[in-house]
Amino acid sequence: MSDSTASLASLASEGIRSVTVLAGGISHERDVSLRSGRRVADSLAAHGLAVELRDPDASLLGHLRSTRPDVVWPALHGASGEDGALRGLLEAIDIPFVGSRSTAARLAWDKPTAKALVARAGIKTPRSITLSHDAFRELGAASVLEAIADEHPVPVVVKPARGGSAQGVTVVDTAAGLPRAMVDAYTYCEDVIVEQKIVGTEIAVGVIDTGDGPVALPAVEIVPRSGFYGFEARYNAGETRFFTPARLSGSLADEAAAAAVAAHEALGLRHLSRVDIIVDAAGTAWFLEVNVLPGLTETSLVPQALEAAGYDLGWVYAELASKAVADHRA
Repeated sequence: MSDSTASLASLASEGIRSVTVLAGGISHERDVSLRSGRRVADSLAAHGLAVELRDPDASLLGHLRSTRPDVVWPALHGASGEDGALRGLLEAIDIPFVGSRSTAARLAWDKPTAKALVARAGIKTPRSITLSHDAFRELGAASVLEAIADEHPVPVVVKPARGGSAQGVTVVDTAAGLPRAMVDAYTYCEDVIVEQKIVGTEIAVGVIDTGDGPVALPAVEIVPRSGFYGFEARYNAGETRFFTPARLSGSLADEAAAAAVAAHEALGLRHLSRVDIIVDAAGTAWFLEVNVLPGLTETSLVPQALEAAGYDLGWVYAELASKAVADHRA
């Protein structure tokens, strides 16, 4: 049986005919979300499903209540899709959806919380400090920066405590660059992480679960031409070289895969996630963060990993829709 035939059989067994794909939203990642949503919608339509691609607005919940799609496929990046709020509302109106439940999404969305939970599970994560904007101002920027420099000497990575697509993220190599990096990060979030910079091989490991438990996809190695995998490097073709699978030995690849699955499970995620990891010169896999709705654009990492693993994208997206309905009924 071909993947396409098997997928149709699986969808039929769950009674799935209609899917609403949500894309766009009002976050800083709106354009990326629209690209992800279009690709998901096209892939699902190619598998025979009736697909509605919808930009969420004030009429969304009423529309979903009246149309009652068999399943919702959120392709919303940023807070509008990943902080748990929308997922909680979908739970409230009792509509199945692809991706992690609201509680798990909230935990993963908050990077300091996610780091604490995966560290408790025995996964390495870089040392860091999280500072609110209020504390930064009230305690005096100069004093706070001095304390940070003493405890977390450069090089460090400064990033918003919540958010995606590397927006507001700066790699700081000199102490003089720290104030500007803090200001940039606070533009995107009221809380900012200053994190030890780990030097090594940067990889992203997708984790999927279509029904037999979470499994790691081949790691994607990320080599940006600028040296930093920022927003431009992520979404402009040619700005980054990717190696799939990553150029790691078998044992290191296995360790990274195990760390990704362990992080996925420690945070209570389901269906799909992407775990960002640095493998240092000693072979240690360091957890950086996790994305509960990874990009699914033409330059995104999870689609690259799926294709490298021999999966048809439409088959995977349809199987995840089927798993979402099955989980909802369980």
